[in-house]
Amino acid sequence: MTKITIGARSSNLSLAYVSRVKDLLIKNNKELNETDIKIKTITTTGDIKQDVRISEVGGKNLFCKEIEENLLKDNIDIAVHSLKDMESLENPDLIIGAYIERNDPRDVLISDNIKNIKDLEKKIKIGSSSRRRELQLKRINKNILVEYVRGNIDTRVEKLEKQDLDGIILAAAGIKSLNLENKVGFFFETEEILPAAGQGIIAVQCKENNKAIKNIIKKINHTNTSLCAIAERKMLQTIGGDCDTAIGGFAEIKDNNLKLKSQLFSDSGDESFEYELVGRDVDAAYIGKSVGEKLLSLAGTKFKKK
Repeated sequence: MTKITIGARSSNLSLAYVSRVKDLLIKNNKELNETDIKIKTITTTGDIKQDVRISEVGGKNLFCKEIEENLLKDNIDIAVHSLKDMESLENPDLIIGAYIERNDPRDVLISDNIKNIKDLEKKIKIGSSSRRRELQLKRINKNILVEYVRGNIDTRVEKLEKQDLDGIILAAAGIKSLNLENKVGFFFETEEILPAAGQGIIAVQCKENNKAIKNIIKKINHTNTSLCAIAERKMLQTIGGDCDTAIGGFAEIKDNNLKLKSQLFSDSGDESFEYELVGRDVDAAYIGKSVGEKLLSLAGTKFKKK
C-alpha cells in the first residue's frame, strides 16, 4: 500500500478532525497502519485574513480553496473539512467520499455568567461571524447585540475577554472535539436555533478519479450522516445563497424516514420562512430540493437567489 497524505487546516480543531479520520481509516482498512498516513497542514485564506468579513475575501470556500488546490495537484490524497465550510456545489473533479458520523449539531453559548438569554431585560453583547446566528438570537431576545468576531475557536474564546463581550456563540461539535465543555454557558436546542446545513459533520474529500483512495475512504462513511448531508446540501444548492445568506437546515433520520427542517431569512433580515418535510431517507436529494424550492416560494421577492 502506498503512503497516504491527509491535508487539512492547521487549527487545533482541524487537527482533531484529522486524528478522528486517521483512526477510522486504520480501524477499517487492515492494510493501513500508523506509519502509512502522513498529515500535511495547509494555511487557507480564511486563516490568514481573520479580521474581515468572509464575503469580503472570496466567500464561503475560503477555508477549503487552498486545500482543494493541493488535492487537485496530487500534493495530498485526502482532504478533511468541516462540511459547513464547503461550497454546496463541488468541483466536478473532486468528491466527498465519506461523511463521518455526525457530532453534536447544536450551537452553544460560551459565557461565564449567562445561563439563559430568553428572559434577559438588559442589553448584552454576543460575538459571532454568522448572520444566521445573529438573526436567530435577535428573534429569541431583542436585547442581544451581536458583534462581529471571526477566527478559530481558541482565538474567539480569547476575544471573549479582550473585546468585552458577554458571550460568543459557536458550534457544539468544535467545543466538544477540543474538550472545552467547561466553558459552555448552555446549549441551544435545535428547536431554538436551527443549525447551519452540515454543522457537526466532517467531510472526507478526494479526487473523483482516484479509485484506490475512494475505496479506502468509503469504508468510513456513515450512511445516515451521508443521507442527512445530501439533503441539507441539496437544499443549499437549490436556494442558491452565498456566505451572507441566513439559512439553517437540519436533517434527522428515524425508522428510515428523513425529516428536513429549514429556516430562511429575508434579505432584510426582518422575516423568516420555515418549512419541514418528511420522506424516505433514500430520497434525501429530492427532499432537499423540495425544501429549497418551497423556501424560495415562501420568501418570494423578499429573498433574492444569488
